[in-house]
Amino acid sequence: MKIAVIGAGLMGRAAVYDLASKDDIEKVGIFDINLDLAREIGSKYGSSKAEPVWLDASDEKAAAEILKDYDAAISCVTYKYNPGLTKAAISAGCHFVDLGGNNDVVNTQLSMNSEAISAGVTVIPDSGLAPGMVSILAKDATNKLDKTTSIKIRVGGLPQSPRPPLNYQMVFSAEGLINEYWEPCLILENGKKKTVNPMTGVEPLEFDGIGELEAFYTSGGTSTLPDSFEDEIDFLDYKTIRYPGHCRLFKTMLEIGLASKQKLKLSHSEVAPRELFKAVLDNSLTYDGLDMVLVRLVAEGQRDGKNIQLTYEILDRQESSTSLTAMMRTTAFPAAILARMAVRGEITARGCKPQELIVNPAIFIAELRKRNINLEIKEKDI
Repeated sequence: MKIAVIGAGLMGRAAVYDLASKDDIEKVGIFDINLDLAREIGSKYGSSKAEPVWLDASDEKAAAEILKDYDAAISCVTYKYNPGLTKAAISAGCHFVDLGGNNDVVNTQLSMNSEAISAGVTVIPDSGLAPGMVSILAKDATNKLDKTTSIKIRVGGLPQSPRPPLNYQMVFSAEGLINEYWEPCLILENGKKKTVNPMTGVEPLEFDGIGELEAFYTSGGTSTLPDSFEDEIDFLDYKTIRYPGHCRLFKTMLEIGLASKQKLKLSHSEVAPRELFKAVLDNSLTYDGLDMVLVRLVAEGQRDGKNIQLTYEILDRQESSTSLTAMMRTTAFPAAILARMAVRGEITARGCKPQELIVNPAIFIAELRKRNINLEIKEKDI
């Protein structure tokens, strides 16, 4: 089995690490515009299976030519490249998954469904943590209930030792973070799709051993779930977990215009506030503290005439400063799992489709546990 990883950043190197450790993987291609970085990641994480190659992810034709030699590809670059890479994978007859993060981009990819079917390939957008893993957990919950009335998804990547005032550290791209906090959020209410504003609906919650936290609406986490479950589930939403007070502080910065892409004239130049803000976030919130990922999905519904509540919970902690971060593990490993499932024939559907419609949750969850991503599932009558 040969799998390509496009992008040698944090998530890309975690995907390389996971794939290279598997006996059924013959080659892991590492594609990046920085060839020295690709070589470094190959040497550190890829064992003897790594093949570093220079690639500009915006070059669809070059990507299509390269991917002809691979069974599947994982996009770990920013979401703006995914439509072109999807076309390239379809042209090459190569299965494709990506980490996603933008609803408009995903809709563009889903519109390529017929082309992917004709090419005999499986394309799964939004295959990271959230969006991603949580969509498959949601499907597992609906499989265990006769009727699902509510699904509430809460996810967060946090520093184990928070630093004020934001009590946050960068665990993925600043562009992705701003997008989550800025774009509209899609939920289900009374079985119908509804848009709510990001950074609203703040609620308190707690995790054992962590203490008091907050959760609020952010964009992208529900991904395709509202479309897949419209008129089937009464209520479904997604909120991001942070330490208390984070939402109020960060929202103020966005409200004064720091997420704007419109350039402002300065004395000798023009600058978009968003570009400056991203640089400030990367500079101020990037540090080497250990991180953790929290996941809680609560589903309620009926089975055999009883009201049932299912709770799916993950607390994944980075072990040391030299180990993969929790965000790398919980984001890149799910994508690597799906890529291997597609090649092994454990995903039989072809086309560009949401994972909750085509992935067997039991196989996926078993693969998570093999990677020591410890998912706890609790059930009780309510």
